[in-house]
Amino acid sequence: MKVLIVRLSAMGDIVHALPLAENAARAGATVGWVVESPYRELLESNPSVAAVFAADTRAWRHRPFAAPGEIATLSAALRRFAPDLTIDAQGLWKSALTALLAGAPVAGFSRGERREPASAILARKTVRPSPGDRHVVDRNLALLGVAGIPITCRAPDARYLLSTRAPEADAFLAKLSGPFALYHPGAGWPEKTWGEERFAELARRIAAERGLFPVVSWGPGDEDRAARLARLVPESIALPRLGFRALAQVFSAARLLVAGDTGPLHLADALGTPVVAVFGPTDPARNGPYGQPRGVVRGGREATVSAVAEAAERVVLPA
Repeated sequence: MKVLIVRLSAMGDIVHALPLAENAARAGATVGWVVESPYRELLESNPSVAAVFAADTRAWRHRPFAAPGEIATLSAALRRFAPDLTIDAQGLWKSALTALLAGAPVAGFSRGERREPASAILARKTVRPSPGDRHVVDRNLALLGVAGIPITCRAPDARYLLSTRAPEADAFLAKLSGPFALYHPGAGWPEKTWGEERFAELARRIAAERGLFPVVSWGPGDEDRAARLARLVPESIALPRLGFRALAQVFSAARLLVAGDTGPLHLADALGTPVVAVFGPTDPARNGPYGQPRGVVRGGREATVSAVAEAAERVVLPA
C-alpha cells in the first residue's frame, strides 16, 4: 500500500504529523509526503518517508504564469508515486487541492474539524476524531483509521535529524564552554509571545542558579525580538541561521529550551530536549508539547518568571 500525506507547513504542524508517517511505515505502507519547499529538509532524512515532494504554494500565488507548469510537474511526480490513498492532514483549500493532484482517493477531516470547512467537499472520505482525541497529534492519527492502519506509536520523534552531524552546528557548539539553555522569544502570533524582558530575567536567574549559559534562539520573523533579548542579556550568544538538521543538533545538545507555542518548541520536544512552554491564547491540551506536558505554564504574558523558573526546575535533568 502507498500512502501520500499532505501537510504543507509549518514546522510545528509538520512535527505533529510525523506519527502519521511512522505508523503507516510500521504497518508496511510506502509513504510519500507533500510539503512546502522551505520545510523539505525537515523530512528528507526521515526513514518513514520514502519520497518527499516539494510544493511552493506561496510562490504559485505570486507567479501565476509559471504556476501551471510547476503544478503539472508536481502532479506528474505524484501520479508516478501512485498512492492508494492521500491523507490531507491540514484541512485548508490549498492542501485539499494539492491532495487531488495525486489522483487517489483523499481522506481528511470532516467539515467541522477544519479551519476552512468548505474544503471538506474535496475529500472522498472524511473523519471526525473522537472527543477523547484532544491533542492535534491524536486528531491527526485518527485519519489513519480510513486505511485500517493500527496506531503503535503516538509521540512525534524527530531524532532521525541527528543521523548525520552538521558542520555548522559543530562550529557553533564549539563556541560554548559548558551546558546551555535556549530561549526562543518569537512566535507566529504576537499574542503567543511572553516578552523579551521576562525571558531576560529568566535567563539570568537560570544562569545563576543552574549554571546554564543563555543562548538566544530565533527563526524567520523573530529577528527583532531575538536582537532585543540579546541586548538585554549581553553575555548571551545568538544562534546563527541554521538548517533543520543543524538546528536539531544544537537543540539536542541543550539542557533546556523555553518558548511559547511555536515550531522550535515542538521540534525540541520531538528530539527529547527538556522544554518549558509558556502558553497564552492556545490550548496546551490541543497544541502543547506532546511528550512533556509537565513543562507547560499557562497564563501567557501574565505568567510570572518564578512560575516559568519552577517549571524549568521540574524538567531540567541533573548535570
